[in-house]
Amino acid sequence: MDHKTVEDYILSMPNAVREYPFGESVAVYKVNDKMFALMDEKKSPVNLSLKCDPLLATTLRERYESVLPGYHLNKKHWNTLILSGQLPWGEVQDLIRHSYQLVAA
Repeated sequence: MDHKTVEDYILSMPNAVREYPFGESVAVYKVNDKMFALMDEKKSPVNLSLKCDPLLATTLRERYESVLPGYHLNKKHWNTLILSGQLPWGEVQDLIRHSYQLVAA
């Protein structure tokens, strides 16, 4: 999974915008001025941080080695996904939508 594919999907969410408040390599995706995703554009495989319901966040971490507590984020409400192929693209898309919906609501 490459950065462009992930970013194109994130930016397909209504009113989603990309900013760089933490420097030129960390893309922050927002809706209504609230962050719902972060992606380090220099890391490979892709590292994608998403907001998540706390119970679901814990379940995902137990199920997948590639789902970790949010890197430099509130570990209760954020997960960092290492997109190495363990998580199917459809599930990644579901988690992006979930994060977006939590923030957009």
